[in-house]
Amino acid sequence: MTPIHTRITVGVAKPLRFLHVTDSHLISADERDSERKRELARQRREAYDKHGFDCCRRGLDAAFDYARRRNEPVLHTGDLIDFVSYRNLELAREKLSSVDCFFAAGNHEFSKYVGEAQEDEAYKLDSLPLVAPAFPNDLRFAARLAGGVNLVAVDNTYGQVRRQELERFRAEIAKGYPILLLLHVPLYTRELYREQIEVRKAESASLMGCPAEHPARNDAQCPDADTLAFIDFLKRQTLVKAVLAGHLHYDWEGPLYGDVTQYVTAGSFLGRAREIEVA
Repeated sequence: MTPIHTRITVGVAKPLRFLHVTDSHLISADERDSERKRELARQRREAYDKHGFDCCRRGLDAAFDYARRRNEPVLHTGDLIDFVSYRNLELAREKLSSVDCFFAAGNHEFSKYVGEAQEDEAYKLDSLPLVAPAFPNDLRFAARLAGGVNLVAVDNTYGQVRRQELERFRAEIAKGYPILLLLHVPLYTRELYREQIEVRKAESASLMGCPAEHPARNDAQCPDADTLAFIDFLKRQTLVKAVLAGHLHYDWEGPLYGDVTQYVTAGSFLGRAREIEVA
């Protein structure tokens, strides 16, 4: 695994290094799960193995090995697991306990059967109590101070943010530290929308905050009032220095607002990661 390299300038006294990893999609189920779940694991593994045999596990292991060798904290922006199963959650605990990891949840963290149902708050709540203990920090919202930089992870797994997370984000802004914001779903920009819809011919935008003139093409991804309030507040913050996201499975970066750049990193199942130097 050879990561791409990114430098983010925030004005810290001593440079920091992190490894941004995302979309690992660990796939496993065993006798504790239903036959249907085990069949799902077989089908999903077959689909991902077109990128290389056992690519999901091998890609994550390579990224975490790299981070350990270089003593770099991992910033993971979700979809560590492909779906909820007893074995996947065990693997999540095992893998995450081997590195210093700060985590933002992805939609697959709460997926019982991939593509089976409308993904919404009720669907998430059905899995959250089982899933949450496998991860190193609160999956709804988390903040961690590292070398003078505030790492903030906000749950936007279905392209929406609740009012509760907006209020907690306000409290982190009030602390006055420069912020690296971790999201699973990238924020809408015209350039990224065009990349998704026009260049890559995606069926839906898979972005948070799509406007009416550039619809998400998926009703579940339409921004609600709280999500729009979060985006409006975010875009007025000079303390936010960069946004790190995943979800799209390819590398992309571009301006978000003002001097803020949004960095989308390809899935680790593709052997990708992003090494970030914060200066």
